[in-house]
Amino acid sequence: MKIGFLFPGQGSQNVGMGKDLYEKFSAVKKIYDKVQELTGINVAEISFEGPEEVLNQTKYTQICILTMSLAILELLKEKNIKAEISCGLSLGEYTSLIYSKALDYEDGIKLVQKRGEYMQNYVPKGDWAMTSILGTTEENVIEICKKVTDGFVVPVNFNTTGNTVISGEKKAIEQAEFIAKDMGVKKVIRLNTSAPFHTEKLIQASNALRKELEHIKINKFETPVVKNIDGEIYKDGDDVKDILAKHIISPVKFKKSLETMIDYGIDTFIEIGPKKNLSGFVKRLGTEKEVDIFNINNVETYESVVENLKS
Repeated sequence: MKIGFLFPGQGSQNVGMGKDLYEKFSAVKKIYDKVQELTGINVAEISFEGPEEVLNQTKYTQICILTMSLAILELLKEKNIKAEISCGLSLGEYTSLIYSKALDYEDGIKLVQKRGEYMQNYVPKGDWAMTSILGTTEENVIEICKKVTDGFVVPVNFNTTGNTVISGEKKAIEQAEFIAKDMGVKKVIRLNTSAPFHTEKLIQASNALRKELEHIKINKFETPVVKNIDGEIYKDGDDVKDILAKHIISPVKFKKSLETMIDYGIDTFIEIGPKKNLSGFVKRLGTEKEVDIFNINNVETYESVVENLKS
C-alpha cells in the first residue's frame, strides 16, 4: 500500500466542520488552541458556529480549513499513518508543505493567515465570478474563454477529467457560460466566490505575499510534495518562495498533480479536511489503475479510515 494525502482548499468549508473531532480528541483541541495563540483568530468558534458569512471571508476560510487538516494529521500521526507523497488544492498546498516539513509549523500557519488576508484585501474593484464547466475537455474550456469578447476570463482550476473552473469579470463569465452551452456543454455551475482567484488580477496579493515569504525559512522536504503550478513534484533547487508567490496568480494543475501521484505509485488516496471534493476528483480522473479513495472530515470517517487501513 502506498498512501498519498490530499488537502482541500477554499470552497470546501462548511459551518460545523471539525466540531465533533474537537469535542472527542484532546489532540485536536490542542491544534485549534495553538492556531488561535499564533494568529489571534478564534478558529474553533468561526469553524463550529460561523455564521457562514464570516467563515466564508477569505481571511478566515483559509486558516480554518488549514487548522482542521492539521488537527486530523495529528490524529493520523498517533496511529502511525503516513503518506509517501502529498498534494493540496491551492491553499491545501500549504498544508502539504507543513506536512513535509518544508515549512516550519508556526511559519506555515502564520503564512496562511497572511495569504488569506492579502487575497481578501487586495481583490481589485469590479464584479468578479467563477464558474465550473463540466463534461468537456480542458482544450474546449480554453477555447471558450478565447471566444469571450466582453471582458476578462481565463481557465484557473484544471481539477479533473471534465471539470475545469474559469475566473474573471462577471459579464465575461456570463458570456463564457452562454458560449459553453452553445457548444453543447450540459452543465455549468456558478461558484460561491466574488474574487478572480488564480488570475493576474491578484498581482498585488502575490507581491505582498512575496515580501512575507522573504522572512520564511524553507527546509529540506521530508516527503515529496506535488505543486499546483505545474503538477510536478518539487525538486531540490526549486525556488519555493517564488513558486508560492506565483501560486496566487497561476492556474491550478490539479488533474496533472493527481496523475503525477498515480505515476509515483500511489494506490491509496486519503483526503484530509472538510467535505470530499478531492476524493471526487480522483474518482472522475478515469485512471486505469485501481485505487482506494478515503476522506476524513469527522469522527466517523476518521475511525472508518483507521479501521480500513488496519485490515
